[in-house]
Amino acid sequence: MDTETTGLHPADAEPIGLSFSFQTKSAYFVPLHSNELSRGEILETLRPILEDERSPKGGQNIKYDRTVLKNAGVRLRGIAFDTMLESYLLDPGGEHGLDALALKHLGIEKIRTQELIGKGSRQISMAEVDLDRLSHYACEDADVTWRLHEKFYPRLQSQDLVRLYEDVELPLAAVLGDMERTGVAVDVTLLKTLSKKIAGRLTELTEKIYAMAGETFNINSPKQLGPLLFERLKIQETVGIKRIKKTKTGYATDQDTLETYAGHPIVALLLEYRNLSKLQSTYTENLPLLVHPKTGRIHTSFNQTVTATGRLSSSDPNLQNIPIRTDLGKEIRKAFIPGENGWKLLSADYSQIELRILAHLSGDKTLIETFKRNEDIHRRTAALVFCVPADQVTSELRGRAKAINFGIIYGMGPQRLARETGISMDEAKAFIEAYFAKYRNVKSFLDSMMEDARKKGYVTTLLGRRRNIPEISSNNPRLVSNAERIAVNTPIQGSAADLIKVAMVRIARTLERKKFRTRMLLQVHDELVFESPEDELQSVTAMVKEAMERAIELCVPIVVDVGAGANWAEAH
Repeated sequence: MDTETTGLHPADAEPIGLSFSFQTKSAYFVPLHSNELSRGEILETLRPILEDERSPKGGQNIKYDRTVLKNAGVRLRGIAFDTMLESYLLDPGGEHGLDALALKHLGIEKIRTQELIGKGSRQISMAEVDLDRLSHYACEDADVTWRLHEKFYPRLQSQDLVRLYEDVELPLAAVLGDMERTGVAVDVTLLKTLSKKIAGRLTELTEKIYAMAGETFNINSPKQLGPLLFERLKIQETVGIKRIKKTKTGYATDQDTLETYAGHPIVALLLEYRNLSKLQSTYTENLPLLVHPKTGRIHTSFNQTVTATGRLSSSDPNLQNIPIRTDLGKEIRKAFIPGENGWKLLSADYSQIELRILAHLSGDKTLIETFKRNEDIHRRTAALVFCVPADQVTSELRGRAKAINFGIIYGMGPQRLARETGISMDEAKAFIEAYFAKYRNVKSFLDSMMEDARKKGYVTTLLGRRRNIPEISSNNPRLVSNAERIAVNTPIQGSAADLIKVAMVRIARTLERKKFRTRMLLQVHDELVFESPEDELQSVTAMVKEAMERAIELCVPIVVDVGAGANWAEAH
């Protein structure tokens, strides 16, 4: 089934028709307006089918249709498939839009939406499209979706992906739809105050940058910035970098490139300027504009089919990128508040989950022992790698050990480790060698993952999620190197994604079954955020912690840190 609506955003879109297909090359369209019946009367006639749990139904991105129908007072039940999710599990790196899938798998070039409604200033609403044209378009969507499901589902079975699909991804879509529909409340006044504060700091930075440069220029223009930095100021000579990175249009001045020159004072100012500008435009200025007039909340979209590792992403707006360790990031998080008077925000965050998964997958005794004893993993690594007693590990040594611990997961080599910790290449190489000497099974595990990827062309997570890595057999050393990093990282990061998804489904079911008023609002990597009335806080905290810690069984303890407060910063 498929819904035709007045818009793309589920918070605003109203259904104008539904199409159905249950047989190849056959489909039906039910317009929700006619001369005799109102939309409400037609939906009331369809309600017994749509709300019947025993009547299985599916679609392409069914989360959207479910939300639109819920807004119209109909609760879609019996969701049995979603071709977008099926496509994603079979090919995480591919395209999952219906037009692309129809062309690739069925050889069908579908009617494009723009052919019906146009684009730009001349765009009309779907409600204004001629009924015959709209019917044909809607029926094609339903028919193509039916045919794709018939192709995809047997492939899911043959690749042992059905359990992940039916127990995790499919029920999660409904959970995410409810989270999107609920939205999150923000303190608009605080955001506007922060925006003024950032504007003042940006003015200060601009003056300092101009003074250091000896001239005024457009700080946001790479064409003006590049020659200033590398020809006039010669920052590469100051920091001792001989090779200057260039692009087709001139000198490279992107974030990663500038960070390699961070030792130069003007670059440090430029990096701060860029970070503040991004926070201002993305959050303090933009978020107040995104508060929905009907709900008084911000409604982000959670994307299930974007990242190749299985992690969820957030867009329109992206609420997963607010920095947590900077003072300004914490100030922005203070603006996220409960949407009900007397309620609290609750934050539940996995502690070092990727390192715990690494311990489980590698079977390394030293790592496992450290987590079982509830020791500080970074302090323990520093003591082992730098050969000092644990009580003599300085904050600097612990910081380097932390960089190694997390760097290993992402396939970090000595060059990047040296850059991130400010040590020499020789020291970085020695540190990595010392790490693998102490955590021998980790090295064996990483090597086996790369070898496995070469043999199979893919790697898997704990729940069997696949990521194809054909580049690992390439003749291009750069592609191979990147593929090896993916082969190492995906089983770890993908398993962490599986873990929190399982927890989200279980928590949502418990909240509904026990009729809690508490609502799940956000998922940010390894963290879940809820809003809860005070009288439920204690019981919900215990339930969430248990559900997250028992989502998947590892050979080491899973630890979840839970906090509550008047805003997100207080709760985390």
